Amino acid sequence: MAENEKHKDKYRQLGLNISYYRKKKGLTQEQLANLANISLGYLSYIEAPNIASSFSVVVLFDIADALEIEPKLLFEFD
Repeated sequence: MAENEKHKDKYRQLGLNISYYRKKKGLTQEQLANLANISLGYLSYIEAPNIASSFSVVVLFDIADALEIEPKLLFEFD
């Protein structure tokens, strides 16, 4: 089983949590992408609920910093 398949639900939930905190902060995807120094396309890919996309811890930390939240909040899964 490929890594993305093995953890697809976790990747999806991470993306959904990023989207939730982004909207809670009142940011567009473009604004968050700029703050996190990643491309809009990459952020869209990470947040897409139908795509299980892995990404680096560095990107995760940059997104959390841009959202002004602790990274652990992004790992609170339902």
